Amino acid sequence: MLKLSQLSHVLLATLVSISFAKTVNAEPTATLNVVVNGIHHQKGEICFRVYANEKGFPMSSTSEAQSGCAKINGTSVKKEFSGLKPGTYAVAVVDDQNGDRKLNKDFFGIPKEGFGISKNPTVSIQTGTPKFRDASFVVNKNTTVTIIMKYSLDS
Repeated sequence: MLKLSQLSHVLLATLVSISFAKTVNAEPTATLNVVVNGIHHQKGEICFRVYANEKGFPMSSTSEAQSGCAKINGTSVKKEFSGLKPGTYAVAVVDDQNGDRKLNKDFFGIPKEGFGISKNPTVSIQTGTPKFRDASFVVNKNTTVTIIMKYSLDS
């Protein structure tokens, strides 16, 4: 029969082995850097929503994979999102001037605040709100996307 000290060593070795196995089998993660250019205001924040699928894109504040805001301090803002699983993503941003962290629209549904979408698709009355497939891109490791802020619909 094993002595108590030998049993504790076996137990400790088993626990260490299990923890290393979990580390080796951990899913890889990626980092997404989002750069927003063309900001017109010097107050407020740029709010970001990163979506992992089409559900809720680009307006829902409850279906994004990650989100966050950054204070405006010039005509460009950068925000990093880490811990993302490799996959396909799309990003929507808002130049939030009133602090409500959403895109405000007028009676006709036209944005009253600046906005941007990854891959910078055309946004007009004819095209409507961009689809996830038109704004999505692959994130494998460290990925950077640049979004150009719009303050009106495209012609």
